[in-house]
Amino acid sequence: MLELSDFIKSKINISDNDLQAIVSSFQVRTVQKGNFLIKKGQFVTSFYFIKSGGLRIYFDRDEKQITGWLAFKSDFFTELNSLKSGQPTLFNIQAIEDTTLLSIDKIQMENLYTKFPAWQQFGREIWEDAFLKVINGILSYQTMTAEERYLNMLKHSDLLQRVPLKQLASYLGITQTSLSRLRKSI
Repeated sequence: MLELSDFIKSKINISDNDLQAIVSSFQVRTVQKGNFLIKKGQFVTSFYFIKSGGLRIYFDRDEKQITGWLAFKSDFFTELNSLKSGQPTLFNIQAIEDTTLLSIDKIQMENLYTKFPAWQQFGREIWEDAFLKVINGILSYQTMTAEERYLNMLKHSDLLQRVPLKQLASYLGITQTSLSRLRKSI
């Protein structure tokens, strides 16, 4: 739980007692590479923090898997549409590596928001960061070529070694063949 504690402290100022109470509300969960945390049609009821490993969030369209998001160590996330609406998710969340998560259900999270004002600030910080990632992702698709998006990924992450080529191509919005050509030309 040290990783979660450090992550929380990187976002907010919080007393050690409050932090301990919050962290103790999380449960450890593991997902083996290739297995699913969540499948399309399930109801999402929890928030997750990735202690180690990686996940891909994807949906199916016209018999293709479209990778919309990749999540790795120290990411705090959920599938917000299902969590907020109470409707089944349209997404699959699959481990691309053996993954250890810390999870907390929505009701516990809301109870912590009520009990600890600093935790409300944490929630706001997390969702502001997530919103900025979405905005930056949209802008990259509107203003950058696939090559520029790929080069940008090279600068900021080790995704290229961790994500299978097919899934990386889907995430970049290009075909696997185009990604192979792009990798050879760089």
